[in-house]
Amino acid sequence: MKKQPAQWLLSAASVGIAGIILTQSYGTAVAETNTGEFIQTPEQKVTTRQVAALLDRSHYLNQSLDSKTGSEILSMYIDSLDPNHTLFLQSDVDELKRKYADDFGARLKQGDLSAGVEVFNRYRKRSNEYFAMATKMLKTDIKLTGDETIILDREKLNHFKTKKEQRDYWARQLKFQLISITLGQEDEKAKEKVFLSNPDITRGQDLVRNDERTPSEILQNRLSRQQEQFKRLKDDEVMETVLNTAMLTYDPHSNYYAPIQATELQIQSSLQLEGIGVSIRPDRKNPDYTRIVTLVDGGPAAKSGQIKPNDLIVGIAKDGETMTDVVGWSTREIVSLIRGKRGTSVTLKLRQPNTPDASARTVTVVRDIIQQEESGVTQRVVEVQRPNIDKTPKRIGVLEIPSFYLNYRARRNGEDYRSVSIDTEKALKELNKKNIDGLVVDLRNNPGGSLDEVAKMLGFFIKSGPLVQIRDNRGNIQVYRDNDGGEQLYNGKVTVITNLASASASEIFAAAIQDYGRGLVVGSTTTGKGSAQIQLDSLALGSATLTQRKFYRITGGSTQNKGVVPDVELVNIYDDATFGERAQKNALPWDTIKTSPYKPEGKFTSDTLATLNQQSKIRQEKSPQFTYLSTLNDIRNMDDEKKPVPLDINSRRAKMQLIEKRSLEAENKRLIATGERPYSNWNTYQAAMDAKFEERSRMKESERPELPEDEAFITEAAYIMLSADPLRPVSPEEKLAQSGS
Repeated sequence: MKKQPAQWLLSAASVGIAGIILTQSYGTAVAETNTGEFIQTPEQKVTTRQVAALLDRSHYLNQSLDSKTGSEILSMYIDSLDPNHTLFLQSDVDELKRKYADDFGARLKQGDLSAGVEVFNRYRKRSNEYFAMATKMLKTDIKLTGDETIILDREKLNHFKTKKEQRDYWARQLKFQLISITLGQEDEKAKEKVFLSNPDITRGQDLVRNDERTPSEILQNRLSRQQEQFKRLKDDEVMETVLNTAMLTYDPHSNYYAPIQATELQIQSSLQLEGIGVSIRPDRKNPDYTRIVTLVDGGPAAKSGQIKPNDLIVGIAKDGETMTDVVGWSTREIVSLIRGKRGTSVTLKLRQPNTPDASARTVTVVRDIIQQEESGVTQRVVEVQRPNIDKTPKRIGVLEIPSFYLNYRARRNGEDYRSVSIDTEKALKELNKKNIDGLVVDLRNNPGGSLDEVAKMLGFFIKSGPLVQIRDNRGNIQVYRDNDGGEQLYNGKVTVITNLASASASEIFAAAIQDYGRGLVVGSTTTGKGSAQIQLDSLALGSATLTQRKFYRITGGSTQNKGVVPDVELVNIYDDATFGERAQKNALPWDTIKTSPYKPEGKFTSDTLATLNQQSKIRQEKSPQFTYLSTLNDIRNMDDEKKPVPLDINSRRAKMQLIEKRSLEAENKRLIATGERPYSNWNTYQAAMDAKFEERSRMKESERPELPEDEAFITEAAYIMLSADPLRPVSPEEKLAQSGS
């Protein structure tokens, strides 16, 4: 196998974002910034020209950045700022397209962002109008009953023609939000009553918020917080919204990242960051504050002995600069201040909950490299026993692979580095010592990663031969091969679990295991992200990923769009209409190329697969966990945001109570089936879930017990694997036993 440049990425995590611009326009109340007019810097102009040149000359589609493409970028940019079509009037859209549609692409080639900035300023103006109306309306007594309705998902609907239509929708949107907050408060008060009357249920945690604000005050605070975040928006992030939209117009995985986001991309692919070693999230009682949840063992924060879980961050001084008050700041903004180069210092102003601001203390910490150890490969052994078949339990190894990570920079610099193949090799050697009867490789929610790494991983399981085919934008095809002379680190039974969030490199792995007949793929159809991106860190500002290649199975079919279809279907917990490649805008199409000659290591006959599916379906229907998940899917489908929703609190309360009733019934049914005590009512159930969630959030990942609904997939995958051998049909006795008869 030929080595490829280390910067090739296959990660679904590279799906673009538009800075901190919120995607629901009616939730984006903003005000004029105090930073003055946007004036492009020389670096921004160069970056814009660089991105435009990449799209014009180097994208997989070979699609020039001409006037037609520029017009498409402008349309998508308008939609990215206002996806629900509630802020821009139709007259705004018509005017902006009339002025800039023909030369939007040419402007980008020249490094000129002025058209994009004007669109953004119009967006800001309309947002200001929304905020002003919301502020005025929230000071009045808004009636939460009546016969009005609202359609929440307006993505496919036209922009409003008149301000009257727009204001009417805004008023109904505010009413909808107030109803939601009011019902949420009712639910919260009921849970707090349970906490106070049954203190044992809190597990020793302070979970009573005691929020006395009115719904109008809560909503106004939310809008004000969003407004303040918008004021802090940097020019680079405005540029990011324009350039990222340009790249997303070509395909969903070509992205531009402003400097802050570029750091996040590096962390995702390397499992390494430079910071102080804390995890944070908004405080439960007051989301204006950010709370430290956990400390990384051995990290700078833990070593200081002065930073504790539950501390609230009220101020940050970056690298010796003046202390900045960060109350009301988003977690993303706070993270950007805390992170920095190894060896530099950051000062935090902290206080414990329920103490006055005067009690706050300052702690200075020197940043260091933080290895995210718990985010890597994990291995364990579970015992399963098939009823009426196995006399003794079978030992099944479980290999959980969260991503195909690789620290490119450390490897390039000749330093010690982490990679998924290194960690997997260690894990497989440990599992081999434990005499396992089969191996379940869990790729659920794995977004992908390095192409080199997935090729190395497949070499542990497959004797030799082609692994994946890659085609570039000129039609050249390259084949990645395993040429280790037939060596296999693990040669036993294998089953791979996938779901709709298994993407990219995960799909390459699952497809090769399936095509070689090396094992079974079970679960649900994967994302369908069959393209490869090159990571570009040489831009004047930030970084980018650009789609330049597409990969294909050794059989010739692409995983793009269609994904990998499992041999045995398990319950799908995701919504296909809103998740995965097939739901993305501008996704590349599915196609085929020639088969790369290979020798299968096994073959599961169609009769065998049909029987395995039948048996598994029967077990899933009898399983308390799978039944529970299927019921939750049905409950989720009760809401359709494309249909009118009544703006009447009594109707909404009745609908909510119906959903709560069905949800509680589903939970109690599985508790009774597994020998546990059911919950007496919805409020007790919700209070217990809050307490469990809070407790789990404070645990290290390795200490958290497996969730029974997640573990059901592992057990079922093991049952399926033990019941099937390549080229061997399932016996009548096994059919009878596995059906539960």
